[in-house]
Amino acid sequence: MRSLEVKIYYEDTDCGGVVYHANYFRYFERARTEYLAEEGISIRDYMEKGILFVVVRAEIIYESPGRYGDILVVNSEIEKIRRVSLDFRHTVLRKGEPGVLVRAKIRLACLNREGKLTPLPKNFLEKLKEQ
Repeated sequence: MRSLEVKIYYEDTDCGGVVYHANYFRYFERARTEYLAEEGISIRDYMEKGILFVVVRAEIIYESPGRYGDILVVNSEIEKIRRVSLDFRHTVLRKGEPGVLVRAKIRLACLNREGKLTPLPKNFLEKLKEQ
C-alpha cells in the first residue's frame, strides 16, 4: 500500500467547506500516478509508445466529508491484475484520525493508439510483481 497526502484548500471545497465530491477522483489519479512512479513505471513513457491507461470503471462510497484545511491521506493498492486491466483500491482518511472518509475501486484498462484494448505490457507487469 502507498499513501499520498493532500492538503485541502478552499478551491477544493463547495460553498459549505466540504470537499467537492468529484475532486476525490483527482486525488485518486494523483495517488495512482505516484504509486506507479514509485514502482519505476512512467505513464508518460507508455503514452509516448502509444500505450494508454484509462479509467473504465469507478465505484465510490462517501462515508464522511473531508473539509477545508484538512490534510487527507489517500491510501492506494492494487487489488487485482487482469490481462488488459488492473483494479486499484483507494481509501481516504483524515491525517491523524481513525475512520475512513471515502472508499473507492477504480479499474484502469490498457489501450493502444487506436483505442483498442491491448494486454498490459510485459515490463509493466514485471515491475509490479517486484513490489
